[in-house]
Amino acid sequence: MSTRGSAVLIRPVITEKSMAGTNNGRYTFAVATDATKRDIADAVAEAFKVDVVAVNVLKVHGKARRLGRRMGQRPDWKKAIVTLGPGQRIEKYFVEGV
Repeated sequence: MSTRGSAVLIRPVITEKSMAGTNNGRYTFAVATDATKRDIADAVAEAFKVDVVAVNVLKVHGKARRLGRRMGQRPDWKKAIVTLGPGQRIEKYFVEGV
């Protein structure tokens, strides 16, 4: 593993599109930029005690933002869409009361 298990998963990505994917067993996480698909699958399986069927990753490029007169750049980050086995669910993924 290139990074440690707890350092691979940064946070869940909670958007309308990612929450719609949870009905099909697809969960979206922000992950470390140097994490591989195998690292992500191992980290999710270990953290949530589920079987990972597939992992899709994509790199999200940071947007250019104005900082006064100058242009700045938000950092790039990596997103992983993890597909679980049939009938499996991650209960800790959902945020109550939001």
